[in-house]
Amino acid sequence: MAAGLSISLFFPAWNEEDYLERAVNRAMAVLSRLSSDFEILIVDDGSSDQTGEIADRLAAQHPQVKVIHHPVNQKLGGAIRSGLTHSTKEVVVYSDVDLPFDLDEIERALHLLSYLEADMICAFRLDRTSEGIQRIAYSFVYNWLVRALFGVKIKDINFSFKVIRRRVLEVIELRSQGSFIDAELVVKALRSGFRVFQMGVDYFPRSRGVSTLASPMVIAKLLQELALLYSETKHPRTERPLRSEAELPNVKPLRAGSRKASGG
Repeated sequence: MAAGLSISLFFPAWNEEDYLERAVNRAMAVLSRLSSDFEILIVDDGSSDQTGEIADRLAAQHPQVKVIHHPVNQKLGGAIRSGLTHSTKEVVVYSDVDLPFDLDEIERALHLLSYLEADMICAFRLDRTSEGIQRIAYSFVYNWLVRALFGVKIKDINFSFKVIRRRVLEVIELRSQGSFIDAELVVKALRSGFRVFQMGVDYFPRSRGVSTLASPMVIAKLLQELALLYSETKHPRTERPLRSEAELPNVKPLRAGSRKASGG
C-alpha cells in the first residue's frame, strides 16, 4: 500500500532505557512492511540513564536508525522540534517511546492520508479510563480550552500519534518548549490552510517509568504557551488556504478559526 512512500518515524526519548529497544524493534518490523524507504530517529533528550548508549547500539545494528543527542534536556517541545527538523522523508510520524498505540495503526493512518487527500492525521484515544480521573480531568479541560480559543475540533490534541506530510513542516514554524507543541503544530497547520483529520485508536498506558506530563510545572508552562499562541493567532488569517477545498467537495476537513468545517 505505502511501498512507494518514504516514511520518517521519530521517538523523543528522555530516560527511556526501559522502553527504547522494544520501540525501535517494533518500528523496524512495522515500517519494513509498509515502505522500502524509511528511517527511525531517536532524539536522546539529555538522558541521564542508559538511553543514549542503547540508542547508539541500535543505530549500529540498523542502518535505518539515526540518533540525535541533546547534551542538555530540552523538554518535549525541543525534542519534537529536533525530530521534525532532522526527519528527511515524505511523511513524518511521531510517537512516544512507550508506544501508547499499536504501531500497526500507522498503516491505517497512511491509508487515510491518501484517501482523504489530507496533510495531517491526528489520532485520539478511544478509551482513557485506565489513566485515572485526575489526568482525564486535566485533559478534558485542556482540550476544551484549545477548542474554545482556536476553533480546532480535535478531540485529543496532545496525543503522541500524528502523521504529517513534509509540506506542512516546510511552511510552519514551531516555538513551543514544552507539551504545548502538539497544539501549536495543529493550530498553525490549520491556520495555514492544511487539511487535518483525526482517527480513533486503542490506547495502552505506560506500565514502566513515570510520566511527568501532568505535573504542576508542566501544566503551568503549557498554559503560558497557550496564552502566547492565542495572542499570536487571535486575528483570523485572511489569505486563502494553500489548496482550495473545491478540489474535494465531498470531504470535510477540520477547520480552525473562522473557516467552518463545511468548507469554503
